[in-house]
Amino acid sequence: MKPTLEQLTAEFTALIEPAPAVPAPVAGAAFARGELVESVADPGPPSVASAKDGLASARPAPSTAAATAAGPAAAPKSPVQTWAFALKGFVFDASVASDQVVAAAGIMDRNGFALDAITGVDWIAQNEMEVVYDFFHPEENLRAVVRTRMPRATPELPTISPVFPGANWHERETHDFFGIRFLGHPNLAPFLLPEDADFHPLRKDYQP
Repeated sequence: MKPTLEQLTAEFTALIEPAPAVPAPVAGAAFARGELVESVADPGPPSVASAKDGLASARPAPSTAAATAAGPAAAPKSPVQTWAFALKGFVFDASVASDQVVAAAGIMDRNGFALDAITGVDWIAQNEMEVVYDFFHPEENLRAVVRTRMPRATPELPTISPVFPGANWHERETHDFFGIRFLGHPNLAPFLLPEDADFHPLRKDYQP
């Protein structure tokens, strides 16, 4: 399958931000002209006093000097981004929840991507661990990144080895160095460290 950035963006957006469910009709609701409307009593014409109150409540409260000085809040980072390859070394970057990594791997597999590498990042100041999956497309010369974070105290997430069997060794290496556990892995035994090692040397609090 020939992938496009638009297709990847659409699939990952649907994974990360699923369409909201349609609310069920509430008790006491009535249908009129094919639309759901609330059954409420007719309040009658508004009085002059109530109209003035309504206009007053509709006016926005005056902003404080502190709020004005602070300026607009920065827009949150989008979980799905595309880049020029020269800027990042990849053209697609998606951040997913840790329980979505298998579904994310499935998206990459269906679009013809191969797994290149898996690594960890210790965000010790944020008390989080991150796993970064690097993918490449062998025919379209595209590189993509999928990443996820989890609490540093419980660094665990599902293995993607059922989707990409080559993830087996990458996950074992990441477990060795960062202590991240890949649930469902067929053999999460030490890969590069001694079998009796009780340390993870790439964690930022590691002391040799």
